[in-house]
Amino acid sequence: MPHFPSGDGRPPWRALVLTLFPDAFPGPLGVSLAGQARDAGIWSLDTLQIRDFGLGKHRQVDDTPAGGGAGMVLRADVLGPALDHASTLSPDAPLIYLSPRGTPLTQSLARSLAEGPGVTLLAGRFEGIDERVIAAKGLKEVSIGDYVLAGGEVAAMVLIEACIRLLPGVLGASESLTSESFETGLLEYPQFTKPRDWQGRAIPDILLSGDHKKIEAWRREQSEKLTADRRPDLLHPPHQKRS
Repeated sequence: MPHFPSGDGRPPWRALVLTLFPDAFPGPLGVSLAGQARDAGIWSLDTLQIRDFGLGKHRQVDDTPAGGGAGMVLRADVLGPALDHASTLSPDAPLIYLSPRGTPLTQSLARSLAEGPGVTLLAGRFEGIDERVIAAKGLKEVSIGDYVLAGGEVAAMVLIEACIRLLPGVLGASESLTSESFETGLLEYPQFTKPRDWQGRAIPDILLSGDHKKIEAWRREQSEKLTADRRPDLLHPPHQKRS
């Protein structure tokens, strides 16, 4: 069972999300270990309705792209005040815009963000946001993958969960973190559990041998094979020269 510390004096790690759809939250962040940790005060989640900063009686938040083109773009004079208000709520949190063109969300980035006070996330919609907002407010663009979603809400949840599971006390066994995919630069080795035989497929004998040194070597070998087969880029990053 996970242990959720309390009264240690550490303020909750805070996630603040600017969104047109605050009702989408907490979604999956409200269940299982994430939800329990939130209830225990390890982290907190707040949303800020972008439309509250909209213009006119209809609270307009977007307009057509300058220069023409399909879709709508979120306005700078709406997002600017919204982000200014968000900064008063979480003044020390980095401002992040979820964007397909952003820096990839990696385990190391999630760990870095988890070590801070929290994050303020802008979940865009439509064709994106006015570029001037990104420059003026120093937004860091982060992408969860090479594909496009209808909006940034799901991406925000992915980033938040990647961070909060790294917070002290959220996962029951800290050693489970160190063996996960990407923590060592390799994909995680295969996992097995009971029954010993299932549909003619048996658990590898080495895992039942009790020889922990051999088990560790087998797992390392499996991780290396899986990584070479599925993610060779992890073994040979583009910035590294091959010998």
